[in-house]
Amino acid sequence: MSDLTINTDLARSILTGFIHSETTRAGFSKAVLGLSGGIDSALSCYLAAEALGGENVLAVRMPYKTSSQESLDHAQLVIDATGVQSMTIPITEMADGLINKFPDMNSLRKGNIMARCRMITLYDQSVAFNGLVVGTGNKTEILLGYTTLFGDSACAFNPIGDLYKTQVRQLSHALCIPEVIVSKAPTADLWAGQTDEGELGFTYADVDKLLYLYVDERYTPEECVEAGFERKFVETVVARVRRFHFKRVMPPIAKLSNRTVGYDFLYLRDWGT
Repeated sequence: MSDLTINTDLARSILTGFIHSETTRAGFSKAVLGLSGGIDSALSCYLAAEALGGENVLAVRMPYKTSSQESLDHAQLVIDATGVQSMTIPITEMADGLINKFPDMNSLRKGNIMARCRMITLYDQSVAFNGLVVGTGNKTEILLGYTTLFGDSACAFNPIGDLYKTQVRQLSHALCIPEVIVSKAPTADLWAGQTDEGELGFTYADVDKLLYLYVDERYTPEECVEAGFERKFVETVVARVRRFHFKRVMPPIAKLSNRTVGYDFLYLRDWGT
């Protein structure tokens, strides 16, 4: 029904080429990324190290006080395997400066603050290291809006944003990323016991198959139901894709002139080619 199998050799070649070209065309030779200990950031790190050389990649671990030691340990496995440069910058003090002002703050607000503190940290290090920030979000998360705007979604470019979570696992196996990272439950590690699938209410394996039909194969919601998916599941996923479209685009600009940025003024950055 939904064939999510990819040619891992071809994907690897395309994505490492993409990282190299996007970095160098902007006048840089280095990259910075947040390394959480999860599969997505691990894959981005492996690809960046292969594309630019480990010495030209800075992987930053940014634990909060509730982050697990396991996440730090798994990130270290990636650092050791790829030979990238690394740094650990705790964000507890930075995040708690705001969190502690609101005793009734819920987990969503806290998580968003942590994600944005991490992106502040990465962009500061991008200046210090003179490297572009590499994105680590996969296609499933992007489509479902399971991301923090101006937090983990912020980057100069994203090499894995067109890979569903299922495909991230395929490519990770091909790159020999440690099995303990590939097989563990996905988590943003924002609070103890938090998992992606627990928050979403469905598994990546199931939603990837549905998203592939709905997005890539252009099935209508009704056709997705006819293909065997439960109607409520389809309605929930389609509603998320539509609702969170604003997270996938630049902020819209109210049109007043004949040449509005983002509508009519659409020249490529490399003019004259």
